[in-house]
Amino acid sequence: MRSRPLRTASSPLAPSEAAPPVPDRMRAALIDRTGAPEVLHSAEVDVPHPVLGELLVRVVAAGVNPIDAKTRAGAGVSAHLTLPAVLGFDFSGVVVRTPYEAHPLPVGTEVYGMVPFPRSGGSYAEYVVVPSQSVTRKPAALSHVEAAGVPLAALTAWGLVVETAHAHEGQRLLIHAGAGGVGHFAVQLAAYFGAHVIATSSANNAAWLHELGAAQVIDHTSERFEEILRDVDVVIDLVGNAQGDDTGTRSMQVIRPGGLYINVPTGSWPGFLDAAATAGVRATSYRVIPDGDVLATLARLLDSRSIQVFIHEVFPLDDAGAAHAALEQGRTRGKTVLQISED
Repeated sequence: MRSRPLRTASSPLAPSEAAPPVPDRMRAALIDRTGAPEVLHSAEVDVPHPVLGELLVRVVAAGVNPIDAKTRAGAGVSAHLTLPAVLGFDFSGVVVRTPYEAHPLPVGTEVYGMVPFPRSGGSYAEYVVVPSQSVTRKPAALSHVEAAGVPLAALTAWGLVVETAHAHEGQRLLIHAGAGGVGHFAVQLAAYFGAHVIATSSANNAAWLHELGAAQVIDHTSERFEEILRDVDVVIDLVGNAQGDDTGTRSMQVIRPGGLYINVPTGSWPGFLDAAATAGVRATSYRVIPDGDVLATLARLLDSRSIQVFIHEVFPLDDAGAAHAALEQGRTRGKTVLQISED
């Protein structure tokens, strides 16, 4: 008996004659030196080449995050940069090269995820190389622009709320900067898992945060939260003591004995561990870990509308510097995104 062929032209195991051509050069937003937003400019660079278990993805949109702006300015992860450097961590796009023909994310799959920046080029570019484990299929209900606003912020919020705070029914959880990129996801996830969510924000975001699940919203411009709150189980601090703000220090006054303080912004309060020990509370920092499995869970929550992403503003790639300038004003609700290419 003649054996059946293992591969045919129409089989998913077949070599992909339909794989789109990839150019040698691409547009990207990069920095040659650290500094003000104006140092971020567009240029042509080589398209990266995937190796081993990596994917090559054509980027449609890229998220803009506070860590990007800090890095551009000379803080953040700037100490690990090799200049010139393409910035950016998260993206949404389409797979154009896979490690092998039967890869579970074949050519043409719409994906979203995080690149291993600064060890590789960032997502402010037309193409990125990314480990297979750091991406998953894009939420079907979201556009690429919406999906690009999810990975870093939502993964951070998941790590804070679910993996570190262990949010549960009856828990009193305070989230500073609740209307920001990470904050608006943290509010939703904490409420989803049953916590009593308290958020600080400006007054114009109060109604929106209530819609997202916050039981109480404190206007940080007119009220001092430490004069209102007591016996909070967990504080997720997305502000810290940076730039003269004493949000972290004041948070120690509202946490119950043995409660938990989580400091998030890089370098925002170097002395928080000592302050927590003095106050009799537990404390930890947090750093996001790219995880395709968690992104898949988040995709299901987004597709079911259990949580949502809010896109504040979209900039073209050539205006990446303006996107950073807008972000640094500190009035962004939700996420800022760069449109890299057509969907």
